Amino acid sequence: MDRRTVDSVVVTYGKGKLKCFILDQTALLDMIPADMVVNVILMGMVAHANQPTSGDDNNIIYDVGSSSFSNPFKYVNISDYATRYFTAKPWINRDGKPVKVAKLKILKNIATFKRYMFFRYQLPLKGQKLANAMLCHSFKGMYLENKRKIQIAMRLVHLYKPYFFFNGVFDNMNTEKLCQRQERWI
Repeated sequence: MDRRTVDSVVVTYGKGKLKCFILDQTALLDMIPADMVVNVILMGMVAHANQPTSGDDNNIIYDVGSSSFSNPFKYVNISDYATRYFTAKPWINRDGKPVKVAKLKILKNIATFKRYMFFRYQLPLKGQKLANAMLCHSFKGMYLENKRKIQIAMRLVHLYKPYFFFNGVFDNMNTEKLCQRQERWI
């Protein structure tokens, strides 16, 4: 998943525009700080600079991220941290007023998400479509905008579904060894 996706989800929640999210709360999130990636690349280049180009030692994978054995980070942590953060330091809207956030509703599977979307958004949209037709399309713009938002939400869930329920754990032992070697260089 594009790592900026987490940022945009958190900001959208902080602005009060995200009420629910679908994911496996026990799944691990792989946060990859860019500065750590650059540091590992530089350390790897130094560590392997004078080594021959053939052999198994040169096929080392250095995994950098938070879904490792040593420092797992669960999706549910982001929800808790975001709620605490935006409650203590609310987002200030365009009117200069603080945005109050509610606890994020976590939907545990696709079936629950589809039911939620149907009753909360799609069913009222059908009523809006009917009212719009009965009132000579007086609410056409509002109807089309709401329909577009629902379609975007459904498309994003379909696109990111594999990541919401991914339970991979990555081995960062090679990176840890490289960092220990780097500490000896200093």
